[in-house]
Amino acid sequence: MLRFAALHAGVDSPFAWLRLVAAVVLSTIGSVGMWSVPVVLPAVQAEFGVARADASLPFTLAMIGFACGGVAMGRLTDRFGIGMPVICGALALAAGYVAAGFSHSLMLFALVHTLIGLGASATFGPLIAESSQWFTRRRGIAVAIVSSGNYFGGTIWPPVVQHFVATEGWRATHIGIGAFCALTMLPFLLALRRRPPMVGGDVAGAFIAGAPRGLGLSPNALQAVLCLAGLSCCVAMSMPQVHIVRQYFSPQEAGTRLGIVLMATVFGMALGGWMSGVIFDLTGSYQAAFVNGLIWNLVNVSIALWLLTRPAGGPRTDEPRLLFARHGANGRG
Repeated sequence: MLRFAALHAGVDSPFAWLRLVAAVVLSTIGSVGMWSVPVVLPAVQAEFGVARADASLPFTLAMIGFACGGVAMGRLTDRFGIGMPVICGALALAAGYVAAGFSHSLMLFALVHTLIGLGASATFGPLIAESSQWFTRRRGIAVAIVSSGNYFGGTIWPPVVQHFVATEGWRATHIGIGAFCALTMLPFLLALRRRPPMVGGDVAGAFIAGAPRGLGLSPNALQAVLCLAGLSCCVAMSMPQVHIVRQYFSPQEAGTRLGIVLMATVFGMALGGWMSGVIFDLTGSYQAAFVNGLIWNLVNVSIALWLLTRPAGGPRTDEPRLLFARHGANGRG
């Protein structure tokens, strides 16, 4: 009986797939920290009466918290398992969102987003790394599925946040998100508490020993190249996500149009993750997946060049009004 239980909860088992579903749901909830800032940006900018660059500071600090938190949470995962990062992430999201709701200055609102980004990081990289250890034959598909949780969150959270911002205000919305994260994330510890069966085992050593070591790069050099690629990709991606809805569309439509853009973006990320997993499972390597990614990047560059060569349109939709609100009234007084 004990032997059957151990087998049932082993690598590639039904338990591993059920556990993967729990990880996806948890990742979807925790990813709110990455997707809420662009949605509330118009309301925050209007209330604090600040320029566009200042209003974008919370997003920047959230991404910094997410980046640094990914390393810290990854180390916690390697040492203690996924339970500790989940606890830290839930508490950080809850505290960060509640503090954001009570913020009375843009600087405080921005600073607490570092904590929000830190909390969100616990439900992305650590879940991907830890879930991958439960699979061998379908590892590519499993990694694609769990990474899609963050992108599902990008589809679900923007319209939800926009709705509550419009009906309850951005402060109450942030407080509500914090309470929701605290209440819903911690119960997932029951499903994720078991450590991966491959850690430190002979199966893991054999798998690693048989893995291809090509590319002619050391692990550190390869990691540096991948970091540069990720940095370059996301610098370009963040501009349309955070700013262009706000630049060329009416502020009254910002939430809806941003949600549509983000939905297309996260569908693309989910599709890319799934396609790469399928390609790896079919070919046994990521060479074809790199070619596939290059083709999609060429499409992205072509669109960017096309937009760049088009003549500029009319004036900004909200900047003159914002500047008048800040300076015009004082000038008349």
